[in-house]
Amino acid sequence: MTVLAVLLGVAFVSGTLVFTDTLGSAYTKQSQVSFRNVSVVAVGAFDERTLEEKRFTEQQLLQLRKLPGAQSVTGAVSGFTVVAAKDGSTLGGKFENKGGNWFPGQNGEDSRYKLIAGRGPARPGEMALDQRSAAEGGYEVGDTVRLSVSGSLLKHRLIGVFHTDDNAVEAGGSLTLFDNATAQKLFGEPGHYAQFDLRAKSGTSQEQLRSEAQKVLPKDAKVRTAAELSRQQAAASAKENESVANALLAFAAISLGVGIFVIANTYTMLVTQRAQEVALMRAVGASRRQIARSVLLEAAFLGLFAGTAGFVTGIAVAVALRSLLRSTGATLPDGPLVISPSAVLAAFLVGVVVTTVSAWLPARRAAKVPPVAAMSAVHAAPTDRGIRRLNLIGGVLTALGVLSVFTAAQAPSEKSQPLVLAGSGVLIIGVFLLTPALCRPVIGLAAPLLARFGVPGTLAPRNARRNPRRTASTASALMIGLSLVTGLTVAALSTTAAVEKKVVSTVKADFTVDLKEALSLTPDFYDTLARTQGVTAVSPLRYGSLKSKDGEIDVTGVEVRSIGKLLTPHFVQGSMAALHAHDGKTLVADRFTADYYGWSDGDRVPVTYEDGKRDTLRIVGIFEDNENLPGLMMPLSTLNAHQSEHVDGSILVDTASGDSDQARRTLQQALGNNPLVLLLTIQDLVDESGGDDVTLVLNILYSLLAMSLVIAVLGVVNTLAMSVFERTQEIGMLRAVGLDQQQTKRMVHLEAVLISLFGALLGIGVGLYFGWAAGRFAADSIDDYTMVVPWGRIGLAFLAAGFIGVLAGLWPARRAAALNVLAAIKAD
Repeated sequence: MTVLAVLLGVAFVSGTLVFTDTLGSAYTKQSQVSFRNVSVVAVGAFDERTLEEKRFTEQQLLQLRKLPGAQSVTGAVSGFTVVAAKDGSTLGGKFENKGGNWFPGQNGEDSRYKLIAGRGPARPGEMALDQRSAAEGGYEVGDTVRLSVSGSLLKHRLIGVFHTDDNAVEAGGSLTLFDNATAQKLFGEPGHYAQFDLRAKSGTSQEQLRSEAQKVLPKDAKVRTAAELSRQQAAASAKENESVANALLAFAAISLGVGIFVIANTYTMLVTQRAQEVALMRAVGASRRQIARSVLLEAAFLGLFAGTAGFVTGIAVAVALRSLLRSTGATLPDGPLVISPSAVLAAFLVGVVVTTVSAWLPARRAAKVPPVAAMSAVHAAPTDRGIRRLNLIGGVLTALGVLSVFTAAQAPSEKSQPLVLAGSGVLIIGVFLLTPALCRPVIGLAAPLLARFGVPGTLAPRNARRNPRRTASTASALMIGLSLVTGLTVAALSTTAAVEKKVVSTVKADFTVDLKEALSLTPDFYDTLARTQGVTAVSPLRYGSLKSKDGEIDVTGVEVRSIGKLLTPHFVQGSMAALHAHDGKTLVADRFTADYYGWSDGDRVPVTYEDGKRDTLRIVGIFEDNENLPGLMMPLSTLNAHQSEHVDGSILVDTASGDSDQARRTLQQALGNNPLVLLLTIQDLVDESGGDDVTLVLNILYSLLAMSLVIAVLGVVNTLAMSVFERTQEIGMLRAVGLDQQQTKRMVHLEAVLISLFGALLGIGVGLYFGWAAGRFAADSIDDYTMVVPWGRIGLAFLAAGFIGVLAGLWPARRAAALNVLAAIKAD
């Protein structure tokens, strides 16, 4: 059991290292492959006026082709493009979806892409699709494909299917290709390119070709070699892998920390059992140092064996991690397993060091065994004085931990976060040291409840309280895992509840219509929805700007006849209905905007519209700040009269049938089943605001923390097995006076459940405190944050701990029940 505890922790560490090394190697090779036909890449400088990269011209393309070191030059343009599958879903999901140009060379092929079927697009209305997306969408050459570029719905004929080494597509995105002229029109301007890919002639180095290209292109253009770009991509991938690896290693450290309790507990029991043997060795000349060394060497050999087995298991963990991520939809590059020397060394070091460190205190205790006392069987449980000393230290550390976390939580900031982490660690150590003192009274409270089980129910709590140090150490292993689970759950669910409360309290629309990639909506979307049967209220959130003495002010135009049914801000002055007044020359603002400009309800604000006309608008309402609402709103009709172009951020819609599936289908059909359109319900808005991400992260954390709970279970099994061995004679006597096998099993099972529930109780208590502290930090950035205690989940966790106790007691209970009565009575 001890080997298994170390093995699991080592497997987690080595598996993480092998996984990240493998992934890093695969990404590096993929980066190299993606540039295998390119020597130099040129991109225009960033234009601060247009907030886009400057474009290259056709003339510059011809100049590059005349360079002595250039074998070929490819002009590239690209932009956001969404393709709908035959079933109406969006290809590429949340990954990058883009379009580009088919740029054939003299042989009629584009060197960047390998055709699998059909040919490249050559005229308007034709397109090619990457192989994975075509298969996912159920498309074949000749099919008509619905797609959207910048919000416009298009229909093109699929003329070719190709393979690409593009990293975005490999990660799960989609790539659509158009003929060169069409792509330039869709993603920029005719005759211009966003990027040039140059391939060097044989004998010309990448640096030489770059030098030649820099002489032709503008001085501010970014011209880099393929080798340089490949290294940058590999470094970026390594950085991403590093964050994943650190997270996994943190949970591996938690598992190993729990394993330390298990190993230390095991060796404490072993040393106690060997007291007479150790005393005999001391009597015949063994020194204290030799005794301690023998225990540490035993632990080191055990750690070496566990490390070896853990490393082999870790390879399987690495493979499992890759499969697990792929099953969640992540597309990872293929590549062989990479087993680095550092991963091998880490596995053995962790195995040996953790086991040896865990056995250090038991080894010292073994060295202090008095020969005469042990041989006389006087050496027994630790003295009350030793336990009192631990209680004092534990009480001080617990108080310091609670005080540190509480102080930091009262003034949450980045500077106070280290204090919270340090205080949390001190608190866990303090509770661990206090656990022996808590063991007897807490388990004593459960004794009356177990009395209904008869003799086994009477004996079980006595056995659990007999050695408080052992019981406490075993329960502490469960405490660590459950405290983290409880704390994370409280913080995550409280955050989700706060976000949901803000959305639900202000947004009443059945649907919010948006475009993917935060693209803006054109006015025809609003006009279409306003004419759609079944729509009872609709309003755009139309972008606009006003000029005042304080500078330019962003404003949102809303339909005053409908907005009151779609949004319900919490007004502290005025109301949304007041937008009707004063001939529509009105404004409502959130508190932040009003305070920033010094406005109050009823104030008149002189403004200049976008067309240059001047006017005076009246503040008719101020509402509480909410990130789901525009900061400043005015009547749509007033804004429209002074705009030459109308652009909407989103559209709010109410329907006669609410947010039903039928209403969703009606709206989708009205908008032409545009794959770029998002129809979001209130629940979708909650999920988009972080609810989905919180749930996903929470599930991942639960999975990772499960490893520490498995090790904790092994600790319970270990403790009970050793306890049964120690009580062999006692169990034999109980059997002799009438305790049957079933009652013996029940006694051990109840003891296991008591230990597990005791650990769960401590873990839940500490976890609730951690959750409160984490919530204080969250409340600093999330308005209306209120701590939510998930009593249902906590109850399930408590029941799960009891079930863990039942499982952990199976083998020791069977072992106790199977003892031969006469042999047990005669045992030493």
